Amino acid sequence: MEHASLRQSPLALFVGVIAFVALLAWLVGWALPLVIFLILLMVMGHEFGHFITAKRAGLLVTDFFVGFGPILWSTTRGETRYGIRALPLGGYVKVPGMTWGTPVEPGTEARTYREASYPKKVLFASAGSLMHVVMALALAWVALTFIGAPSSTHVGVQAFTPWQGLKENAAQLAGLHVGDQIVSIDGTTITSINQLTNRLHGSAGKHLTMVVDRDGRDLTLHVTPVNGRTIKEDGQRLPAHGYIGIEVGDLTVHTSPLAAIPRSFTQVGSYVADAAHAIVHVFSPGEFASLFHQVASAKAATNPANQNSRPDSIVGVVRIAVQGADVGALPLITILAAVNIFVGVLNMLPMLPLDGGYVAIATYERIRSRRGVRYQADINKLAPVVYAFMSVLLVLFACTLYLDIAHPIPNPF
Repeated sequence: MEHASLRQSPLALFVGVIAFVALLAWLVGWALPLVIFLILLMVMGHEFGHFITAKRAGLLVTDFFVGFGPILWSTTRGETRYGIRALPLGGYVKVPGMTWGTPVEPGTEARTYREASYPKKVLFASAGSLMHVVMALALAWVALTFIGAPSSTHVGVQAFTPWQGLKENAAQLAGLHVGDQIVSIDGTTITSINQLTNRLHGSAGKHLTMVVDRDGRDLTLHVTPVNGRTIKEDGQRLPAHGYIGIEVGDLTVHTSPLAAIPRSFTQVGSYVADAAHAIVHVFSPGEFASLFHQVASAKAATNPANQNSRPDSIVGVVRIAVQGADVGALPLITILAAVNIFVGVLNMLPMLPLDGGYVAIATYERIRSRRGVRYQADINKLAPVVYAFMSVLLVLFACTLYLDIAHPIPNPF
């Protein structure tokens, strides 16, 4: 009995999960296990939103599970059973009385969902999507504060271009380093790549005073652009403009923790707009016709135009997240933040079994209710609509899953 108890303990489960993740990382690399773990955290965050709001509202929470299907592990703490199921495709928090006809244990009716006030119902049903917004805001803030974001107003030296027959080009002779931000030329502030290029191209043979930011310190350098007709790159003479031999690009700029807060909201707001547009596109008749055509035709499925516009299944999302993780932390965080918002917005569509459906029903009941008389909506009447919507989701899931397996989208990184 002691050994059986140990095997079923949370500590044993945690050790088992860590061992599984470590084995997976050893077999396929660290990126895939990390992405799977982060997506499971997103699922748990969604369900935790429902869980904590239900607890705060005094509702009875009987189950908190991650995954669906057969139970791998469960334990009961207080009045709630916590556990993990075999298929990591989501999760759920169970509160009795989600419909008026559902029977409940005697004595618990007052703590059911159906007996909750309208604000408590709306908050409980919306809490999962709100948690996705919170997680996206946290990811955006972390990225802006600790990783930074490319800034079109900060022009930096990305690399040097070798000039044939010369050991160093004009930029190297002037003392420029890779990573330097070009702040100004002859007192004119540089705020774009085009501005810098035009300034250099028109200054062949002229001595320029250039101020650069190197590791937070301003340095003054002197550089003379060379006429392109007098130099060769890859065996070819350049046009008759001024060149100093650098490749430039937008620099990554960190944001202060306080300034990152409003910028995080702005960034997440753009994700919300993108998600709303994407959902309208996904559920349009034209997109379904396109998906059917791509399933039937490999040529259509591999057409770049179709691949750039088609929705991703969970397999496609994991793949692109892994590809982003291989590039760096910023692409991975950006993908996870966008996925959080997409899932949150999708989940608030006013259709059962999505959370937005429960918000819509609670709102309808509130509108129909009168003082002292609570209206009870008959959800069974919505069964045909629910089945039709579920069929649409199933077709969408099957088509995108097939396409992501048979004809995966090329690595965008």
